Amino acid sequence: MSELSTKSLKHLTGMTPRRVEFLSVDRQVNSYEDLLLEFPYKYVDRSHIYAIRELRSDMPYVQISGRFLDIKYVGEGRSRRMTAQFTDGTGTVEIVWFRGIYYTRQNINETNEFLLFGKPTAFNGRLNIAHPEIERAGAKETAAGTLQPFYNTSERMKRNGLDSNAIHKLIGNIFKEIGPTGITETLSASLIRRLNLMTRGEAILTMHYPPNTPTLERARYRMKFEELLYIQLKILRQRNSVRTTNSGIVFAHSGQLLADFYNHYLPFEPTNAQKNAVREIRADLGRGIQMNRLLQGDVGSGKTVVALMSMLIAIGNGYQTCLMAPTEILATQHFENISEMLGAMPVTIALLTGSTRKKRRTEILSQLASGELNIIIGTHALIEDTVKFHNLGLAVVDEQHRFGVAQRSKLWSKSTIPPHILVMTATPIPRTLAMTVYGDLDVSVINELPPGRKPVRTEHYFHNNRNSLNNFIRQELQKGRQVYVVYPLIEESESLDFKNLTEGFDYVKRSFPEYRVCMVHGRLKSDEKEAAMKEFVSGEAQIMVATTVIEVGVNVPNASVMVIESAERFGLSQLHQLRGRVGRGADQSYCILMTDTQLQEDTRKRMQTMVSTTDGFEIAEADLHLRGPGDIDGTQQSGLPMTLRVANLARDSEIVRYSREIAQQILAPDPMLTSPENEIYTRRLDELARERINWSRIS
Repeated sequence: MSELSTKSLKHLTGMTPRRVEFLSVDRQVNSYEDLLLEFPYKYVDRSHIYAIRELRSDMPYVQISGRFLDIKYVGEGRSRRMTAQFTDGTGTVEIVWFRGIYYTRQNINETNEFLLFGKPTAFNGRLNIAHPEIERAGAKETAAGTLQPFYNTSERMKRNGLDSNAIHKLIGNIFKEIGPTGITETLSASLIRRLNLMTRGEAILTMHYPPNTPTLERARYRMKFEELLYIQLKILRQRNSVRTTNSGIVFAHSGQLLADFYNHYLPFEPTNAQKNAVREIRADLGRGIQMNRLLQGDVGSGKTVVALMSMLIAIGNGYQTCLMAPTEILATQHFENISEMLGAMPVTIALLTGSTRKKRRTEILSQLASGELNIIIGTHALIEDTVKFHNLGLAVVDEQHRFGVAQRSKLWSKSTIPPHILVMTATPIPRTLAMTVYGDLDVSVINELPPGRKPVRTEHYFHNNRNSLNNFIRQELQKGRQVYVVYPLIEESESLDFKNLTEGFDYVKRSFPEYRVCMVHGRLKSDEKEAAMKEFVSGEAQIMVATTVIEVGVNVPNASVMVIESAERFGLSQLHQLRGRVGRGADQSYCILMTDTQLQEDTRKRMQTMVSTTDGFEIAEADLHLRGPGDIDGTQQSGLPMTLRVANLARDSEIVRYSREIAQQILAPDPMLTSPENEIYTRRLDELARERINWSRIS
C-alpha cells in the first residue's frame, strides 16, 4: 500500500481542521494521495495578455497587465467592498472585492505593475472583474505563460477560502514535502521504457503544473492508460481465475431434444448469426469450464430461440434450466412464447412470479426440487431462498442490467457446481464498453434480423404538428393496423406524469372515437394489466396508451405505429427499446418522436440519432458518448464510472483497446500475475480492490 494513501491531510502544511473536514465531506479527499489525484477539471491558457479595450462580458477568463488607480472602500458593514480602476493605456476596467479586502489592500498599490486574471462581467452597463488573481508583473513564480488549472470545489469550500487556487497551493505543498520521487510507480520500468511513457510522478506533477499543452497531453495519456490497464488486468485475471478454478458441468452431447426441436418444431430457418451463436454456446457447454457468455442482439433478432436451444442441450444432458426476466410481463411473454415453440415436446415448463398463487407456487417448488420440472421461467422470485433446484445446469438472465448485481449473484448458489450462465441483452453494447463492463464474458452477437422484416421508419414531430400526426394515425388504423402511444411515466409516484398519462388517454379517446383504446401503466393490478394487454394483443383494442411498462415483453406483429410522447425525457437506449415494439410483422412500421420545439443540444442529437439509424450498435455508441457508461465495477448502472478519474470510455476508445492488448501481453505468460516481475501489478490491484466488493465475477 502506498505511504501517501495512508498519510492524513492534517499533517500537510497549510491545512487546518476546517479544511480537512471540507475536503473529506465535500470531495471525499482524505489523504495525500487523494489530493494528488484530485486533478483539475479544466485548464486556461495564460500565455496571452489581453488589452483592456478588447474585453467583453461574454469572454471566459482573461489576463490583463497594468496599474491600479483610485483604490477605495465603499459602503459599510456587510455591504462594505473595495474597488479600484485598472488601466493598461488602452482602456480602464473596474476591479471589485467583497471579501479578503484588508489582505488584498496590503498586497496592491498604485505604483507597481500587476498581472490580473479573472472573468469580465457587465454590471449597470460597465465592465468589471470581481476577485481576480493578482501577481506582481515580473515575479519569479508568475503564472503568466502557463496553463492555469481549475479544481472542483463546493460553494461551502469557496466561502471558507478553499477555492481552486487554495487547492493548487496545497498540492504544491505536498510536492515540496515529498520531492520528485515521492510518488510510488505503478507500472514496471520495462513497460514504461517500451511504451515511452512518463513515470507516474512526472505525470501527476505535470497534471497539476503543466508547462505547455503537448506535455500535459503526454501526462494525461499516461494516467488514462494506467487507469484502463488496471481495469483490463483485473477483468482478464479474474476471467483466468474463473476458467482455472470454476469447473463447469460437462454437457457431453447436444441431445435428441435439440435435434427434434430443430427438425420438427422450429417455425423458421434460423439466421446465420443465430446458428453461429448456438455453435459457440454448444462448444462452451462441453468444455468442462463454467460458461459465462453474453448474447447480445437487437430487438427482434431472435435471442429467445437461441436461449431455448441452449436450454434443450442442458435438458438433453439431464439438467434443469431457468430463465430470469426483470418484469412479470416479460417473464410471462417468455413463458408463452417458449411454451408455444415447444409444442408437444416432452419438456416440462412452469412460470414463477410474485403473483403466482400459493397453491401453484407450492406445486412448482416441489416439482423443481424433485427434478420433475425441466424449465422454470420467472422474475426475481427465482432467487428466493425457498426456490431449490434438483440439478440446475444452465441459468439464462434476460435484460440483466435491470437486476441488481447482488440479486444475480444468488443464482450461483442454486447449484453445487455453479451453473453455466447465458446473459441476454437487447441493448447492443459498443465494443469499447463491452470489453470493460463485460470483459470477463465471452460474447456472441446476433446482428441479423429475420428475413422479411422491414426497418422501422422513424420521424420527429413537434407538438404543434399534432393534427398531421392524428391524420397519419387514422390512415394506419384504417388499414387495420394498431398503434402504441407511450407517455414518460418515469416514477410511478409522480402525480404530474400520471396526470399527463390519464389526460393523454382521454385525448386519444376523443380524437379517435370510432376505435377502442386501452391503457396500461404500473399502478394497475396484475390482472387489470393483463386484461388490457390481452385486449390489444387480440386486436379487440386498436390503440394502447401506456407507460414504459411495455418497453419489453409485448409482441404484437399487427402494431405498426409507436408514438412516443415527450420523447426528450427518454434516453437513446429506452427510445430504441420502445421502437422495437413495432416492426415485428411484414408491414412497414413507424416510430414517431413527439417533442417540444425548444430542445437542448444533447436532446436534439438524440432525436437526430434515432431518425438517422435503426442500428442498435450505432445507437449504443451514441448513447455512450451522451450519457456515460455507468460504474463498470460496482452496482451503479448509469452515469459516469466512479473508478475513472481521467479516462473516458467514450472518448478514449483507442486507449481502451490498446490497454487491453497490453494487459493480454502481460498475462499471456503469467495468467495470475504470480511471477516476481509482475509483483508491481499484483500489489496495485490489491490496493485498488480494498474496500470494494468484487461484483465483477457475477455475470
